Amino acid sequence: MDGDRVILHCDCNNFFASVELRTRPDLKDLPVAVAGDTDMRHGVILAKNMAAKKFGVKTAETVWQARQKCPDLILLPPHHGLYEEVSRQINRIYLDFTDQVEPFSIDESFLDVTGSRTLFGTGVEIADQIRKRVREEIGVTISAGVSFNKPWAKMGSDFRKPDATTLVTRETVWETLYPQKVENMLFVGSSAAQVLKQNGIFTIAQLAQASPEFLSHILGKSGVSLSRAARGEDDSPVRVWGDTEEAQSVSHACTFSHDLKGFKECERELLSLSERVGARLRAMNMKCRTVQLQIKSPDLKVISRQRTLSRPTSSTDRIFREVCSLLRSSWSEDRPVRLFSVGAGGLTGPGSTSPVQLSVSSGEAEEEKREKLETAVDRIRQRYGESAVVRGRVPSSASKQKAHTH
Repeated sequence: MDGDRVILHCDCNNFFASVELRTRPDLKDLPVAVAGDTDMRHGVILAKNMAAKKFGVKTAETVWQARQKCPDLILLPPHHGLYEEVSRQINRIYLDFTDQVEPFSIDESFLDVTGSRTLFGTGVEIADQIRKRVREEIGVTISAGVSFNKPWAKMGSDFRKPDATTLVTRETVWETLYPQKVENMLFVGSSAAQVLKQNGIFTIAQLAQASPEFLSHILGKSGVSLSRAARGEDDSPVRVWGDTEEAQSVSHACTFSHDLKGFKECERELLSLSERVGARLRAMNMKCRTVQLQIKSPDLKVISRQRTLSRPTSSTDRIFREVCSLLRSSWSEDRPVRLFSVGAGGLTGPGSTSPVQLSVSSGEAEEEKREKLETAVDRIRQRYGESAVVRGRVPSSASKQKAHTH
């Protein structure tokens, strides 16, 4: 292995679909995909199994497109709470080998196992041990890339699937990564790929051989970082588990299957989005100082409004009350809505430099109780699914405001 570092990138194969099929072995050899609401305008494929992949079904394409390729495609609804729990279980296995585990997404993580070799063997041997444990203990498979930097390890995990380990060194890169199309390079999007091809760069090898100055000229600042990544010069560290970069905001948006009409219908959807934002904040152990609402009409006109809170919160009810107030003060009831986005900004919490004011009123104490109750509900949903606890009714913003001021 080049240099002193040994970096692994572990990527779960067809993660959402694999998790769902653990309890549906009867569907194992049939084309299966996990999809969003198929009644929504933009229902898309979130994951597919290998059988569906053979028909050309792709992640992020619409359900309609997928069924054109595979009429017998079996669609399963997503269970995001379950996926998050399985992701945590897999990362706990990684932590048995090193404390330098940096999640890249819900189904991918980087590991620095440089200091683990005396206990567990070479990078490839460690990757194989991890794959075996995840397969036997969790019931899903992963592919692993092993290299001395993060980009090459990440691309190595994509080289052979499913359930495989790929070693990428300065010698093997010529047969693994460099022959691939330039659009397969990490962080090369469609627009960057187009620019590169217009300038005669079609493969990752050609990208690595191009001068950083030329790449900077045609791509801007990203050209230098792409050059370093392609040449194997990226030396970014793998963060220690739990040492995450501080988020500035969180948000959730939804385009609806039909245009919403009237405050009652709008508030029902705003509650769903507020619940997701609140749950994200509580999972991060953060609170927000501002609440944001974006509204898009059927003619694609967009307005954005936000409100600064007197005290930071992670309460779903508080977020919901505020966005309902923003809606009523900025939108007429007879005007239809195509999209809502609910956001939380000005985040504060552990690791933040912004102080949190202590409770001094009965209203604030009541809100803290509500946040604790909602956190308990989050845990139940993570363990048993989103439908394990549901609200009996959609609270009206007016009644909630009255209850809050009493």
